[in-house]
Amino acid sequence: MVPKLQKMAPDAEIKAGCKSYCGPCGKRAFVFINGRYISALTEEEVIAKAAPFIKN
Repeated sequence: MVPKLQKMAPDAEIKAGCKSYCGPCGKRAFVFINGRYISALTEEEVIAKAAPFIKN
């Protein structure tokens, strides 16, 4: 998912790691972007949901 996010926001600082928010990552794809958690069943869906929150 990180390469897809980097393509959407090439100047953004993207980190991958544990947020100590156990549970959701085992069941759904999720990202923490600009202070909010966004989740969906697949990576493609979560990226589509995150797109409006990416600042260009």
